[in-house]
Amino acid sequence: MSKPETPTPAEPAYAERVFRSPAGMAGGVLLLALTVWLGLDAVVRGAGNTPLFAIATMLVVVPLVLAFTLRPAVFVNDDRIRIRNPFRTVTAPWGRVEEVRSSYSTEIITKDGDKYPMWAVPVSLRQRKRANRQQQKRDRDERAGRQVDRNLPTPMAQADRTVGELREFVTARGAAAGSQGEVKAVWAYELFLPLAAGAVMLVILFAIA
Repeated sequence: MSKPETPTPAEPAYAERVFRSPAGMAGGVLLLALTVWLGLDAVVRGAGNTPLFAIATMLVVVPLVLAFTLRPAVFVNDDRIRIRNPFRTVTAPWGRVEEVRSSYSTEIITKDGDKYPMWAVPVSLRQRKRANRQQQKRDRDERAGRQVDRNLPTPMAQADRTVGELREFVTARGAAAGSQGEVKAVWAYELFLPLAAGAVMLVILFAIA
């Protein structure tokens, strides 16, 4: 009797790392709560066309708030980077990423020369200046012979730190077999539809008012 075949183990699933803007998310939650509260109040208590105006306004405002605050995120694993921006999601295998950089904004550049910003990793010039001052102070202390704790991490703005981590993925995984493929971009139609419906409603309501 032949021995039963040993099942081939499935490929390991790599946990994704997620990068978001805490400030953007906090602001988005507050704006959503305020929009819904004011909108529902107008729907319940409003007279005439006021409830319809409130509904149309919420259909416009809520998708915009979601798009620019809660939606942006960057998902990373060993094979690729997925950038979820306000109205588009870009998926790029590491083998197609030429560079990750941060100047006044963070972005990836593909080997085709296309640039894709990362809304979820905003650049803070204030953080960057603060990190530079801390590094300059550390350098002055070293030159003056003062004791400096070398175990402390290098002062760096959060966006620059994130970009550094993403560059490590490009270097380590760019040539891997699982990191090859094409760059794909998908539009967020789930946001466009209610936004368009609300805009049409507002135009009609203003036209008949």
